[in-house]
Amino acid sequence: MQLFLLLCLAVVAYTYVGYGIVITILVALRRWIKGRRPLPADDSYSPPVTLIIPAYNEMDCLPAKLSNSRALDYPAGQLRFLFVTEGSTDGSTAYLEALRDAGDPQISVLGGTERAGKVAAMNQAMQHVSTPLVVFSDANTQLNARAIRNLVRHFYDENVGAVAGEKRIEVFDAEAAAGAGEGLYWKYESYLKRKDAELHTVVGAAGELFALRTRLYEPVETDTLLDDFMISLRIAGRGYRVEYEPDAYALERPSFSIVEEKKRKVRIAAGGFQSIRRLLYLLNGFRYGWLTFQYVSHRVLRWAVTPFLLPLIWLANLALVLGIEPLSPLAYGFWVLLFIGQCAFYGAAWLGYRLEHRQLRVKVLFVPFYFTFMNGCAILGFQRYWRGNTSGIWEKARRANDLQLAK
Repeated sequence: MQLFLLLCLAVVAYTYVGYGIVITILVALRRWIKGRRPLPADDSYSPPVTLIIPAYNEMDCLPAKLSNSRALDYPAGQLRFLFVTEGSTDGSTAYLEALRDAGDPQISVLGGTERAGKVAAMNQAMQHVSTPLVVFSDANTQLNARAIRNLVRHFYDENVGAVAGEKRIEVFDAEAAAGAGEGLYWKYESYLKRKDAELHTVVGAAGELFALRTRLYEPVETDTLLDDFMISLRIAGRGYRVEYEPDAYALERPSFSIVEEKKRKVRIAAGGFQSIRRLLYLLNGFRYGWLTFQYVSHRVLRWAVTPFLLPLIWLANLALVLGIEPLSPLAYGFWVLLFIGQCAFYGAAWLGYRLEHRQLRVKVLFVPFYFTFMNGCAILGFQRYWRGNTSGIWEKARRANDLQLAK
């Protein structure tokens, strides 16, 4: 029982802390041996780009998104906007078509009366793209002015197949704990992505902002929940690098409430299990080498292993405290302290959850609350996936109001 518990603790520690330490060391060694990968500093490299924006019932966001897109620092004649409004019922299609018909040469609209889901819309949109590069961005996000330039510069290297931008969560001082926890999570995630890219490749792009070579796009199964992840990993599996560009970022507000954040996290977790099933071939370390190491360490363990180890750790620890097997006084004292620590951690998480529903924000509870919440949603996501509830048509989670423009 002690050995089992120690192994479980080691896996959890590696997943959330150890991998960050290991990859930091590996990147430092790589820099020492090979140096940093150079980036072209010449802004004259500006090939034609299509910015695809899925916009199902996004009328509330479209004026701000259009204003932000037009302000992007990229030659206007080289940047086109393709809005995909399939099945929208809030006037989004008519609004965009009116702008197009008024003579805006940058705007194209792909409408339709039937809602087939975001992935089906993306597959259809790609059939209308004639530029060598395409950038995907959500309608409810704002991009920094040099986002397109900073993404595109990586494609100067023919070995780069896709580039992931950075997702940033805008959290105000009075935000709920879910929003603050989401922001902390994405800061750490961004750090890992920077290290992943420098070592070998990013293992998964965020759909809020990512770019790819048009010729590398493969139609995605329409029931796919994590289209951005699947697209970028399949490109990496074909031998291309997926780069990371922190200076191209999409800014969005956190989820409107803990209920909305739960809905989003459960869908992402279900998509994680779906992706692992469809990307089983990437677990062949003999063929994919560093990609397999990064994929397992950064994704598979976090999505499919550690959420289920956490309750086992608590139960095994309880069994040792209750005397299920003979222990030395020193060992028994250690396991008692660990059990008390676990109970205090989950107690703080429960308190954070209760305060969240009362709209009270206590910073010290952010980490235990969001950590427990995230792993609980992963287990619920597995249940959703196991039941076959993986339709590509889903209701988006509501975001907090007052989205601020990226500077």
